[in-house]
Amino acid sequence: MNDVPKPATALPDWHPAWSKELAELYYSGTINTFVLYGNVHDLVRSQKDGQTAFVSLSDFLATQVFGAWDVTLSYDLGRGLRAVAGDDGPRLSAMMQYVTGVIGGPQGWSRDPDKALDLVEPLLQRNLLEDNVAQRKRLALLFEHAQFLLPAGDLNSQARSQAARLVRFLSWAANPYIKRLNIAFCLITEKLSELSERLTNSPHVACIEIPLPASDERREFIASAAGENSKGKLGSMSIEGLAQNAAGLSLVNLNVLLSQGGSSRPLDLGQFRKLKKSMIERQCQGLVEFVEPPHTLDLLVGQPAAKARLEQDAKWISEGRLDTAPMGYLFCGAVGTGKTFFAECYAGSIGIPCLKLRNFRSKYVGETEGNLEQVLTVLRSLGPVVVIVDEADASLGNRQSDGDSGTSGRVFSMIAQQMGDTRYRGRIIWMLLTCRPDLLPIDLKRQGRCEVHIPLFAPHDSSEIATMVAAMARKNKVKLAEGAIPEIPANRDLSGADLESILLGARRKALAAGRETVERGDLESALEEFIPSAQGLEKELQELAAVLECTERNFLPPNWRDRIAQPGARPKLQERLVALRQLVEGD
Repeated sequence: MNDVPKPATALPDWHPAWSKELAELYYSGTINTFVLYGNVHDLVRSQKDGQTAFVSLSDFLATQVFGAWDVTLSYDLGRGLRAVAGDDGPRLSAMMQYVTGVIGGPQGWSRDPDKALDLVEPLLQRNLLEDNVAQRKRLALLFEHAQFLLPAGDLNSQARSQAARLVRFLSWAANPYIKRLNIAFCLITEKLSELSERLTNSPHVACIEIPLPASDERREFIASAAGENSKGKLGSMSIEGLAQNAAGLSLVNLNVLLSQGGSSRPLDLGQFRKLKKSMIERQCQGLVEFVEPPHTLDLLVGQPAAKARLEQDAKWISEGRLDTAPMGYLFCGAVGTGKTFFAECYAGSIGIPCLKLRNFRSKYVGETEGNLEQVLTVLRSLGPVVVIVDEADASLGNRQSDGDSGTSGRVFSMIAQQMGDTRYRGRIIWMLLTCRPDLLPIDLKRQGRCEVHIPLFAPHDSSEIATMVAAMARKNKVKLAEGAIPEIPANRDLSGADLESILLGARRKALAAGRETVERGDLESALEEFIPSAQGLEKELQELAAVLECTERNFLPPNWRDRIAQPGARPKLQERLVALRQLVEGD
């Protein structure tokens, strides 16, 4: 009963990498069941008679990957079981003639998943029992939206019919007799985490990611969609430039963007970027937010060593020297020290897209991992990109998974794996922001992930405070009169956020007096009235944690550099940190 499969070289060179991987695994004779996930609802580049076309994934599988096979059947809950052959009428007719001869006419094909799978069994049995090799059919079975057939979840909570389906697919995947025949099963789902782990973790099943389109695919698609009137549609934008700027978009979304351009109003770069921002946010289902930093590192005050390091990194990355870039940065310090502003200024200096990771956690089983999987897929194709994760200690979780069915552990593993993937050095730049770096798992802070740890502090002398107030005025577009900034003593221990609040209070006083310009009296009055929030031990804890987390001594202000240089200083500081944690967390 041994069939000799065709060699793997049967696929043309233009096939995407994922289909070549599928073919190599299939022709190895060890795998006949595949899970295709990721960008499965997009268009796929195809060729017919030397002409390039863009078709759906199911059409590509039916006409290209399994285009020479005798029977290709597709099933989903909405449309039931059906034969698929693209626009090849004679092939479709031959398929239907064979299939109806085995399981009857399509009027008797139920949409019910269990009954539909019962119809598949006779087709498999016919091939298994056929002694004449020439009479055996090459059979491909496609299961679209497979997450509704074999959903993720605890076996104990699944209905009996769902468990029975899982057993059936696992037995098909592991059956040595089916593996000897030209029979393949393809399950298609957008999010791998939504599919049963028993299936995806099986050694008899191969999971293959379909990525977002690469630049050459985008280039071909734009040229095809724009046609001869590319100038009229694209305006001043070239096909090559548009293909580069469209990184992170699916071809379906790119087609929507191109449809916005016409002879009366061709696309321009500003319009395209605005539309792309909206498309990617929708593509990620609102799980990321595009940030367009209006400021650069020139606006930063204080932290000269950290600022110099970031300026050098930004210069090298903008020049394309990605090998010099760190995998990520950790900005830590007490609340109000400007961690978010620091990160956004850095992103503005590089001049590459900047995203903020929103809350991707969900109460539904498997959805949290699926959300994160979708975001990471976009990030990998969008790079170079800066990813800002605020309150990182709370957002990213840790290895502990008590009470959440293992979700936190899986989320942590996915993020840690992506952050440590050196193939994306300089392409995905992580920026973790937290006032409690001691709560962030060490796995994320180690070298090779978030490599550069920058502590931030409140301004430590009067001149730095004055400079910071002037910078805050530029940031908030507040007009200051000549000599308006009074001398503010450093012992007031005001953070950057405190100084910004004082400045905005002074502007209110000026406006109340009918003036657009803030004068010295306004600032003095606002300063006198301002009462900083009581933080006490918590602020000391946050500052101490930032000092102990620092990776370069020159990032620290002089008073802290001198303090940690003393013999035995670090152990004493660590003891103080532990004591503060017990006091604060015990309240």
